Amino acid sequence: MKVFRIVLSCILAFVIFISFPPNAWAFCGFYVAKADAKLYNQASQVVLARDENRTILTMANDYQGNVKDFAIVVPVPVAIQKEQVRIGDAKVIERLDAFSAPRLVEYFDSDPCQLEEAEQDLRFFSTGSALNGAVAQRSSDTALGVTVESKFNVGEYEILILSAKESNGLATWLKQNGYRIPKGANQLLQPYIRQQMKFFVAKVNLAEFNRSGYQNLRPLMIAYESPKFMLPIRLGTINSTSEQDLIVYVLSPKGQAEVTNYRTVKVPSGDEIPPFVKNEFSDFYKAMFQNSYTKEGKKTAFLEYAWDMGSCDPCSAEPLTVEELKKAGVFWLKPDEGSNAFISRIHVRYTRDKFPEDLMFQATANREQFQGRYVLRHPFKGSMTCQAGEQYKKSLAKRFDREGETLAKLTGWKIQDIRQKMDLAQTQTEPFWRNIWQEGN
Repeated sequence: MKVFRIVLSCILAFVIFISFPPNAWAFCGFYVAKADAKLYNQASQVVLARDENRTILTMANDYQGNVKDFAIVVPVPVAIQKEQVRIGDAKVIERLDAFSAPRLVEYFDSDPCQLEEAEQDLRFFSTGSALNGAVAQRSSDTALGVTVESKFNVGEYEILILSAKESNGLATWLKQNGYRIPKGANQLLQPYIRQQMKFFVAKVNLAEFNRSGYQNLRPLMIAYESPKFMLPIRLGTINSTSEQDLIVYVLSPKGQAEVTNYRTVKVPSGDEIPPFVKNEFSDFYKAMFQNSYTKEGKKTAFLEYAWDMGSCDPCSAEPLTVEELKKAGVFWLKPDEGSNAFISRIHVRYTRDKFPEDLMFQATANREQFQGRYVLRHPFKGSMTCQAGEQYKKSLAKRFDREGETLAKLTGWKIQDIRQKMDLAQTQTEPFWRNIWQEGN
């Protein structure tokens, strides 16, 4: 778990940001492996930089296993040439995560006896590809209906672009060329073949990987032009034994992105919850997301963040620079336009039965800013000898009750357990607050 803290100029206010990196970053296709290696695609992070019909797709990769057994198959809308593929920068994806992840906001009550309370207000309120390069030498296996559209190396990867006439032939071709195909691949390959999509197949050039000195496989970036604004996820379900989490960072010069073939809803945001959650933010967010996912029928995409990359309020991490945005695939930037990129962070938890279709996206003109944020309010602990102070103390028990009930509603946690933690947190501070808490319960 990574924790980032930044002190705001607001009176006694600061923001805490906690990132939730997945257990293993993975591609959005399916893994294929030689021998009997068992590989499971548990989580994915993908960057989609999109303007008009041009897309640069970055597939983050933190594959865990022997690199000689690694290979990946990803459906793509068009045939890809070498000029359209390059190695990405994993640090840029980490920066996107840091900038856009849900966060806590912490407030401290001011002295109620002051004539004027200090109000705290935290407002929320091109492609590098050359599509006309020389076509690589093509070979075909007419018996299987598979054609090798192109073949090339990029960094530590050996890449094939395949087309196929039927799924059994493609599966057979892959097996004959040393790849172990997951059970059920034939059925899921067929819809892509019917749409005349191509297949991006990458495996590791072991000699090049060893020569590079890198410890992990680096992200792959693919640039292409197509009216289809989509992300294939169905093949990824082959490798998973349970629900999968997918984080998609959509970068656009327009505004918010949304999934068009499934509902896109905002995660709950802005609620006041007990201060003890500060030390349990990871558990809180996971429970809150699971609870929301279940309530929405397990077939909804969630918007966790939407903001113009040129600003942030509050900032849990600095916005990406123009140079970093270019590394993330933002190809439309011009010298006089600054960081003209709107980021949408979309979180999808999916299974094969609840998400039977690939994700289809659209970028809208909606530039409304949104972030998943959760508010902690600490009571004033100083001496209060005025009438307003007495009224303030009497109001705290009801506020504590309301925060506990909100937390239970968000997470599904038992209210009795929440009250116990709140009681413990209060009594560990000062006897004065212990009395206030016990009087209200």
